[in-house]
Amino acid sequence: MQRVVCTAFGDVADLELVEEETPSPGPGEVLVEVEAAGVSFVDGLIVRGLYQVRPPLPFTPGSTVAGRVVAVGDDVASPAVGTPVAGLVLGFGGYTSHLVLPARSTVPLPPGVTATTAVTAIESYSTLVFGVTHRVSISPGEWVVVLGAGGGIGLAAVDVARSLGGRVLAVASSQDKRRAALAAGAETAIDYTDLKDGIRAATGGGADVVIDPVGGPASESALRALGAGGRFCVLGFASGEIPRLPANIVLLRNRAIVGVDWGDWARADGDAATGLVADVLGRISRGELHPPTPRVHPLAEAATALQQFADRAVTGKIALVP
Repeated sequence: MQRVVCTAFGDVADLELVEEETPSPGPGEVLVEVEAAGVSFVDGLIVRGLYQVRPPLPFTPGSTVAGRVVAVGDDVASPAVGTPVAGLVLGFGGYTSHLVLPARSTVPLPPGVTATTAVTAIESYSTLVFGVTHRVSISPGEWVVVLGAGGGIGLAAVDVARSLGGRVLAVASSQDKRRAALAAGAETAIDYTDLKDGIRAATGGGADVVIDPVGGPASESALRALGAGGRFCVLGFASGEIPRLPANIVLLRNRAIVGVDWGDWARADGDAATGLVADVLGRISRGELHPPTPRVHPLAEAATALQQFADRAVTGKIALVP
């Protein structure tokens, strides 16, 4: 088997592709021959040592895989050998050709969902579905502003909000990214110029919900553009800058700031997280959600894929294919 290894926190170019003996599953485990592994912006932060979670070294990045079960351990009734599955890798390790997973953490791939679609949708869509089922609500007709709307998490936010009947205003830095957000279901799209006034003008007075995976100066402008009772959802800081949001603006007009950390929730309750993944993949299979087709790189180009995220050169998502 092959896997990508990080031996020291730092430049993604220092990642190594190594060959090792293929492992065997133990009791309650399955061996998955990986057909696709998801790549995310967060993976690059972890490799650089810039994320709040720092796994013990050496480690293999990657939190989502999909492929076929090729061996099962004792006491495993399902999934059977040959079953196509997706899995959430809570302890990292996804950038690999073969991976042992607990059988209970795998989800059978439903009809019409490919391995590459599954791995690139699991984290971003699960974050948003978790957000709208556990942290905030979006009612039909409400204006939902999505910052960073051309990225993987942003496009998922557009799609999920649209599926709930929200009117989506996409905010993205380039014309290509705005076009992608419109194709995903946004009603209209703008750039970051005069953001507060732009949001108020486009929404007819103020947004009901802001979904912010970006951070930086745009956060306060979007917060100030919320209407009465508006909810500001913090998903991350892709800009690299954590904003200092003024409490008086939150107080005015009964606004709220809500953290949406699906990863923390998933690590605390793996069974619930697996159930949510199954729900997300089921919604995709039924045509309720429409993730974009991801770009694909071979496993040996993991560093290239991560650098593209760091350079903000990615619209949508990327999968690694061993």
